Amino acid sequence: MKKLVSLGVSAAILAIIYWTIDLSGLAAAFARTDPVLLTGAILMVVPITGLTAWRLCRLVPDQAQLGLGRAVRMVLGASVLNMVLPAKMGDLAKFAFIRRGDDVSGALAFAVVIFEKTADMLALLVWCALGLFLFSGDPLLFKGLAVAVGSSVVAGSVLLASKKTARLFFGICGRCAPGKLRPRIGHLADSWDQMHDLFWNKKQFAFGILAFSVFLWFLHLIQIWLFILALGAPVPLLDSLALTPLAILAGLLPLTFAGVGTRDAALIFLYRPFMDPGTGAALGLLCTLRYILPALCGLPFFGGLWQEVRANRPNSPTDG
Repeated sequence: MKKLVSLGVSAAILAIIYWTIDLSGLAAAFARTDPVLLTGAILMVVPITGLTAWRLCRLVPDQAQLGLGRAVRMVLGASVLNMVLPAKMGDLAKFAFIRRGDDVSGALAFAVVIFEKTADMLALLVWCALGLFLFSGDPLLFKGLAVAVGSSVVAGSVLLASKKTARLFFGICGRCAPGKLRPRIGHLADSWDQMHDLFWNKKQFAFGILAFSVFLWFLHLIQIWLFILALGAPVPLLDSLALTPLAILAGLLPLTFAGVGTRDAALIFLYRPFMDPGTGAALGLLCTLRYILPALCGLPFFGGLWQEVRANRPNSPTDG
């Protein structure tokens, strides 16, 4: 039922968008697209996927014996689930792919992907805060947003780096959660401690992973900026670094199907000083393509990966 609701919301938003914009402007935007820039932007999916898989290889415990080829299949398989689950929650399914028998506990594998997703979100917010601070638009509004986003980065960084803060956070969640979930939150807190020790035991490695996540999101944002340039919109890079993360965050809201609709509307609204609504709608379609292509590439591997998920089904993510 939730999937049908999200599909309905996406369809309704898209219907409003295409009802209100000039469809000839959308067609004109694609007609004037620079094929070289567009091709280059699309092909960036390959290194972005490979580097994401490499980061996962570096994060998982050694006993998981995760090779790069398998990690790539896991990232692509998660992309399939991201098309049907809100807020890219398909990424969390990677815990079942990481776990192999009793070598890695379900709770530890789940903590690994939570760490990865937290680092990913912090990296996106870093670029968002930097772009908003340097944005040439309304200084009061965007500087205020920069402070808010920067505060979120600080809070998330403290949670990621401080075991005591994480314990306090899980303790609050445990007290607020229903009775059935409290033991699982306790297991997750224990596994978070274990992952924290693995991750921060070598501080140089930890900061390297975080810096790599920031670089990885820079590639994502450059890809979208190339889409913008391919559509012929003269958007400065710094302005794109400010606005694009806001649109991506809008797409992560658990309201629509794979962010379709909310992300499109945000792109049209945020980029209205630089492009007409038709071009903004074209950019929204290209940004959706960023999610569709990895999902299509992941379909051939999804059957085998799903069998692993079924094999691990008796154990919840927070089981030991």
